[in-house]
Amino acid sequence: MAGLTDRRRQEVLRAIVADYIHSQEPVGSKSLLERHQLNVSSATIRNDMAVLESEGLIAQQHASSGRIPTEKGYRQFVDHIHDLKPLSAAERRAILCFLEDGVDMEDVLRRSVQLLSQLTRQAAVVQIPTLKVSRVKHCEVVALGPMRLLLVLITDSGRVDQRNVELDDSLDADEVIQLRDLLNSALVGKSLREASSSLAQLAVDVPPNIQGALAKSARRLIETLVEQPSDRLILTGTSHLTRSARDFPSGLPSVIEALEEQVVVLKLLANVPDLGNVSVLIGGENEDAELQETSIVATAYGSDGHPLGGLGVVGPTFMDYPGTISKVSAVARYVSRVLAGE
Repeated sequence: MAGLTDRRRQEVLRAIVADYIHSQEPVGSKSLLERHQLNVSSATIRNDMAVLESEGLIAQQHASSGRIPTEKGYRQFVDHIHDLKPLSAAERRAILCFLEDGVDMEDVLRRSVQLLSQLTRQAAVVQIPTLKVSRVKHCEVVALGPMRLLLVLITDSGRVDQRNVELDDSLDADEVIQLRDLLNSALVGKSLREASSSLAQLAVDVPPNIQGALAKSARRLIETLVEQPSDRLILTGTSHLTRSARDFPSGLPSVIEALEEQVVVLKLLANVPDLGNVSVLIGGENEDAELQETSIVATAYGSDGHPLGGLGVVGPTFMDYPGTISKVSAVARYVSRVLAGE
């Protein structure tokens, strides 16, 4: 009997959370009976609500009001989500087509957060892969003039970085090709940090005609892309949070300011779970004080089974958790497919 009672109270909690997410109004026992087939009396519902309140899962704002879920209640609700509503075939096609139109990796990621923000009506954020976790696929060398080169570095994650190099002596077309081949021999298949020693070694044993150009190119790569790798984020949809401004007692501006501080969000995304899993941080579970009135749903995206970064959404604690988890997971899965060229 105790098991049946526990299951029923879990159903009551689920119904309260669902109704509050839908209406953002306190939920009473009468409305629960009207909206949900709980097959018990109103007295039983009131007793169950009293027990849930004593356990800290729901709260009553004042004596005559209904109940609202607490952070503890949301956590129990999320931990007991077993079935996620799958996206429709039309939604899946729309996501894939929108992402496949991206011209490069950064464009795909920018499209992914735009899409995620539109789907969830929350703020969305994605981490651009750093060169720390990427390996060089190719380094192209383009002559912009007799004394100026453009280095175009392409990684296996699809990231493209460009750097200009000013030369002391001019190079002809054959020497530009020779320089490109030497750089690729040192870079391809390696992270830039791993390749730095190879670049340094190249400068020691190189044909005199391109020695100066190679030394400058290697130094430019090491200085700007090895010693100063930068984490970057794309954030969009913070305007959606204004719809819930009253639900941030400390003030919405402080939440948005925290989101715009890249270090804070990068720390959150650094702890996302492995590919295919989704994390949910609710209220006080967030380490940053300014985000303790929000919930964050995040996961990883990647290529060839390896995570490249995190993406997710930030919104009020009463967000639609099943729908948000499903959409975050789906967008991450499609981003991974597009970056992998599937």
